[in-house]
Amino acid sequence: MDELTREELISIILELRERVAVLERENAELRARLGMGGGEKPSTPEWVKPNRQERRAAEREGRKKRGQAFTRKREIPTREVRHALDNCPDCGRKLSGGWIHSRRQVIEIPETPVEIIDHLLIARRCGVCEKEYIPTLCAKDGVIGKARMGVRLTSLIATLAVAKRMPLRAIQKLLDGLYGLHISLGEITELLHRVAGLARGTLESILRKIRGSPYAHGDETGWREDGINGYLWSLSTPELRYFHFDRFRAGRVAERLFGACFSGVMLCDFYGGYNWYSGPIQRCWPHFLRDLDKLVEAYPDNEGVRLWVESVIALYRRAKKIARRGFAEDVRVRLRGELESRILSVAQPYLKDKDAPQNTLAKRIDRHLGELFTFVQYYGCPSGNNAAERAIRPSVIARKISGGTRSANGSKTRTALMSVFGTWTLQGKNLIQACADMIVQAQSPVATSYM
Repeated sequence: MDELTREELISIILELRERVAVLERENAELRARLGMGGGEKPSTPEWVKPNRQERRAAEREGRKKRGQAFTRKREIPTREVRHALDNCPDCGRKLSGGWIHSRRQVIEIPETPVEIIDHLLIARRCGVCEKEYIPTLCAKDGVIGKARMGVRLTSLIATLAVAKRMPLRAIQKLLDGLYGLHISLGEITELLHRVAGLARGTLESILRKIRGSPYAHGDETGWREDGINGYLWSLSTPELRYFHFDRFRAGRVAERLFGACFSGVMLCDFYGGYNWYSGPIQRCWPHFLRDLDKLVEAYPDNEGVRLWVESVIALYRRAKKIARRGFAEDVRVRLRGELESRILSVAQPYLKDKDAPQNTLAKRIDRHLGELFTFVQYYGCPSGNNAAERAIRPSVIARKISGGTRSANGSKTRTALMSVFGTWTLQGKNLIQACADMIVQAQSPVATSYM
């Protein structure tokens, strides 16, 4: 470059300027093609996947801002323990003072033995009446009759035995391990009988409210008492449960439980024990849908069966859509009649054809025609009896494990406790506190039910 003349250097500079101009034009065309303005970073082509950091940044930008963080909140401490080193780990010099560097919370249960309370009854003489008076203990004082167990302990044992379905031997070991308290199995059994006796007023209130509800579920399942087969009956609403053991599965048992004053919608399966009711009945559609599925499985190559089942299910789905709408009562009555007419026309061709696979279910439709779409007319009424199935399922599990109860008194106790604890669970109450409140109110001068 030192040997070039001035004219040669000027020509090189002009040539470089032309090349720069050409490159700037090409760059501008590429930016315009990519939709970028001046000063922006080049955009990534659509076929290039963003890396992890870019993807997380995009998710954070598009995420809805939270009103509060979901981090674990600190609890209010009940005790504070300070940890500090007394000597330097390196030179052994004694250390003192210091500051709080960090803290860590730990939740622990206290190692407290059971509390033994001596209730001393002080006798006092009235100087005017010249009589001696001794106070009377009640459940408010933590005493249940002549029982040795207090109210809170009684409520805990009943909750573990019924709501948590713990065996009595497991409850015995738990109390021994936690509190150093040994209770015999017979005493735990008598305690449960005592709680069931105190729940009499609450049971009457539960049954009375079920009979006055706009709709109620009914169901039954097998149960064994002293090795003899019987039946466990269940009545339930969204907030109430009632159980009853009986030797028979006859309709008169359901008639006695529902009572003459019940006038709401009775939800049940297709068992004939509920046919006595003259009021509105809603038969369980989930039961019927399962039978429809079984029919298709039994005839997988029969196109006519599949189409017939699909037509019945389509009517049910249409009924569900209508039931969710806020139509007036007269409109609901009319739509219910139309659905009943349409499903009857679907079943009509197979009512007399005994060789048709649809014959059995078609006869069921004809027999219970006025009880299939009751939920369309009564707003808020369910179309199935699943609530009763859920209510009675824990009893079925308990029957498979224990085999049932051993005496009539045991059946009465179990059904009573299942009723009150099932009701409290549906209502979202603290079970131990609810049981304690029921015991206190049952032994008050004017006993009232706690629900």
